[in-house]
Amino acid sequence: MKIKKVIDALERFAPLPLQDDYDNSGLHYDNSGLQVGTTETEVSGVLLCLDVTRQVVDEAIRNGCNLIVSHHPLLFRPLKKLTDDPIGSIVMDAVKAGVTIYASHTNLDNASKGVNMRIAQILGLQDVKTLDEQPDGNGAGVIGLFKEPVTEQQLLALIKDKFGVTCIRHNGELGRSVKRMAVCGGAGSFLTDKAVQAGADAFMTGEIGYHRFFGYDGVIKLIEAGHFESEQFTVDLIYDILKDSFPGLDVIKTANKTNPINYYIG
Repeated sequence: MKIKKVIDALERFAPLPLQDDYDNSGLHYDNSGLQVGTTETEVSGVLLCLDVTRQVVDEAIRNGCNLIVSHHPLLFRPLKKLTDDPIGSIVMDAVKAGVTIYASHTNLDNASKGVNMRIAQILGLQDVKTLDEQPDGNGAGVIGLFKEPVTEQQLLALIKDKFGVTCIRHNGELGRSVKRMAVCGGAGSFLTDKAVQAGADAFMTGEIGYHRFFGYDGVIKLIEAGHFESEQFTVDLIYDILKDSFPGLDVIKTANKTNPINYYIG
């Protein structure tokens, strides 16, 4: 089976046109999709990761995988030269080893059963709908209901447990229980006002930023769980997509920690 067939399965689940504008130059799909290599080679194995690092490429080579599928693009901005800098050296190592690199980025975020739906499932939300809906139920973020209202402390404890978060940033006490919850993996603060308009009691995303926390006291509980932490289960989602399509395909989840952020607990 050629690599192209594996990619076709991913793009049936999350078509490239679903990606956000900043992933798309308007001429072709830049950040989501094929980034390095060829699709006409027979696939020997697939390595899944959130981020492509040198260690991940080495891991793919060791395990005989000639396809890496990541969530975050290795090539987020155009390369003007190919040298032995951190990104260029990864590209050259992959090419020399015959490893193809493919990214399923915001198209997978915006797919109706994509990254944010998986996050909602992990939190136990019900009656989940797209928060900023585009055609056919696809779009950014999701919103759903807890079976029973939870206190703010219970919500923070739930996120800490389910996502392995060591440090949660939030905007203080809301003063009421949480029933309706909005979520968006990664950098989702652009959806804050959409979450308010949709009547969410709380909104969890990976990155919010200092200034974005202002102005929502008593309106909505804002929760910043960490970019990597909020999207870590994307690897499981891609694994399920590929194994459902190709049960016999050799698919491996990376054993490397690719989160560049570390926390000092004290």
